[in-house]
Amino acid sequence: MTEAIDRPLKVLVADDEENIRRILETRLVMLGHEVALAENGAQALEQFRGFDPDVVVLDVMMPELDGFAVTERIRAQSEVPIILLTALGDVADRITGLQLGADDYMVKPFSPKELEARIRCVMRRVAYGISNGVTGPGRTAHVVVVGDLSIDFNKRQAHRGDERIRLTGMEFNLLELLISRSGEPISRLDMLEKVWGYKPERSSDSRVVDVHISRLRAKLEDDPENPELILTARGLGYMFQRIPQALEVVNA
Repeated sequence: MTEAIDRPLKVLVADDEENIRRILETRLVMLGHEVALAENGAQALEQFRGFDPDVVVLDVMMPELDGFAVTERIRAQSEVPIILLTALGDVADRITGLQLGADDYMVKPFSPKELEARIRCVMRRVAYGISNGVTGPGRTAHVVVVGDLSIDFNKRQAHRGDERIRLTGMEFNLLELLISRSGEPISRLDMLEKVWGYKPERSSDSRVVDVHISRLRAKLEDDPENPELILTARGLGYMFQRIPQALEVVNA
């Protein structure tokens, strides 16, 4: 979780508290990253369009447009990683933000060092996938076909027939993990550690996994309320249906 990122990042930080903006700007610039700041949601969207960031850090409670509205508008046009900043007791806010498309959240008050680690983590996983042996630089191109659904791990794309299914980087990584261990229940803790790169500090942290599973089902299942691909393993976690070898296509 503390590995360096290979290149400087463009980070958009939107928060209505000036001291938070300045602290994060100072630390991120010291690490070699380029930072754009916004003090409200409207500015955040304006900066997003002009700055073209690699990752966005959004406070939930901002004037003009809150973090939820900004997340929703960004997700309508981009899969850029989004990390939300939320208040300690606002579990419902965290869930709402994740449902709208945020990749992760940090609870205020937070350590700037921890946020830096979360940024490194989400960017590594969006760029290279998870380390499960399925995909990544120099690995074998790998396509899995289930019915009319195809998942290309080399291109990091999913299609239903000829139509591409838009997945965020973290959604794809979660799907990659599930498929790589198809037929095997995977715990929420295991998913958090392998996909998000950290151990939960409180029980509510596991909701990150639950909401991402719900988002995947909404995009991949014919009937998300009665899933046939991503199954619930009661008392354990989740698993992808067992994939027969005949459905797996590997390109040398």
